[in-house]
Amino acid sequence: MAELPIDCRTEPSRYRHWKLALEGGVAYLTLDVNEDGGLRPGYKLKLNSYDLGVDIELADAVQRLRFEHPEVGAVVIRSQRDRIFCSGANINMLGLSSHHHKVNFCKFTNETRLAIEDASAHSRQTYICSINGIAAGGGYELALACEQILLADDGSSAVSLPELPLLAVLPGTGGLTRLVDKRLVRRDHADFFCTTAEGVRGKRARDWRLVDTLIPPSRLADETHKIAESVAARSDRPRDAKGISLPTIERAIEGDTIRYGHLTVEIDRERRAAKLRLNGPDAAPPADAAAIHGQGAAFWPLALARQLDDAMMHLRLNETEIGTWVLQSQGDGALVEAYDALLARQSSDWLVREIVLYWKRTLKRLDVSARSLIALVEPGSCFAGTLFELVLAADRSYMLDGTVDGSNLPAASIRLTAMNFGPCPMGNGLTRLASRFLAAPDRVDELKSEIGQAIDAEAADELGLVTFTPDDIDWEDEVRLAVEERAGFSPDGLTGMEANLRFAGPETLETKIFARLSAWQNWIFQRPNATGAEGALKLYGSGKQAKYDRKRA
Repeated sequence: MAELPIDCRTEPSRYRHWKLALEGGVAYLTLDVNEDGGLRPGYKLKLNSYDLGVDIELADAVQRLRFEHPEVGAVVIRSQRDRIFCSGANINMLGLSSHHHKVNFCKFTNETRLAIEDASAHSRQTYICSINGIAAGGGYELALACEQILLADDGSSAVSLPELPLLAVLPGTGGLTRLVDKRLVRRDHADFFCTTAEGVRGKRARDWRLVDTLIPPSRLADETHKIAESVAARSDRPRDAKGISLPTIERAIEGDTIRYGHLTVEIDRERRAAKLRLNGPDAAPPADAAAIHGQGAAFWPLALARQLDDAMMHLRLNETEIGTWVLQSQGDGALVEAYDALLARQSSDWLVREIVLYWKRTLKRLDVSARSLIALVEPGSCFAGTLFELVLAADRSYMLDGTVDGSNLPAASIRLTAMNFGPCPMGNGLTRLASRFLAAPDRVDELKSEIGQAIDAEAADELGLVTFTPDDIDWEDEVRLAVEERAGFSPDGLTGMEANLRFAGPETLETKIFARLSAWQNWIFQRPNATGAEGALKLYGSGKQAKYDRKRA
């Protein structure tokens, strides 16, 4: 029997594992995992362990708090269970999962933790973790994504990253990187911590910077609330503002076509490719921030970002053999430019800030997707500003020079806006333009003079903004060959090559997580020491000792 597709769309009334409660300017996300609520059959989510379904709910809650609750300045993550915060990713789930599901699971949890950090840093909705027991593996990695970690000082509550000694794998959600890069834990302390299955508690955990504050268990709830209220009081979020609701994203799947309101995905299984056609706005933007609030989730930039985000997750999780995403657009580039101008003018508004931050996160998800990205700029395209970021994110772009014989559409053009010069940086901290022109950084400032201009293929080529500019005679063959060629290469080799080439320039915590961690975890998940018949991950809980190939590679 075929497995049902994984659906990332949810909302609080459907949560099975999290409880969301609000107390003034503080939100409480309480983890209470339903043991029988696994995403797939074959395992129980004991000890507040989690699978992808648990994290889908968490990601939804993080998103909703930003848009629906502007009054919230602090978010507390805590556990409903006595003496157990979270035991991390469910081991039996990992043992039963395919390789691609394990890797997709790790990548999604990483993106969710980064969204938590982004909310703390840029939305002033600061996350605090209150640990009332054992926080192991992914449970402690969730705590590491928060800005403050509070630990019950009861002699038994502890934090640990036991993946290496117990499972022969690595912490899969950035734990190693956050220890030494974010919390600045000494390397020798981190080495001991990551090779000690039972973890560290009490004074040593605080002194080694593994946690921030120790609190007697009898006062943990009250002290957590006081700290959260103090943090919330310092937030610049408008307590008297009204949030907007995020309704379920509507989509229709008809065979190999997925239709959203502003996006259509067409899957070509023969070429193992998907065409993603984004539709520009069909009307001029509203006048001001008040009108944006009035449109709510229907506001074109927000609606499109949500639909693109959902489409990428659907393709990632359910269409793993579709290795190439062909990015196209349709509409009026001048209208897209007008929407970007509105976002720039109203940038001080809290909702506008959240919309731009959401586009930043959505584009980052595109950057780290293990898919070949090919952008096509054609007559009728609307790759301007925010949408032009997709062209810059592509591994290769084609822009048709001139018009198409028999068509009345004008020649293709692109437009730069302020959105291309700062609001949507990549994981390396640079804009996509800056990453593109590392060899000529002055070029980025020079390109600002092109803002507001319709740039044709010849000019785009001269400015270095696209890869190739074939004419109508060569267009179809060049595009077809590019897509078919991609389908003939090793998917593993392509993933490795693309991930290496996309993140030039500075290394950051974020690029380390997706480059170093993803690459090494991808490899380790396939090694017999972890996933072989006698590997640690397969034998965990059986009482049998894993048998390792002792050669160091």
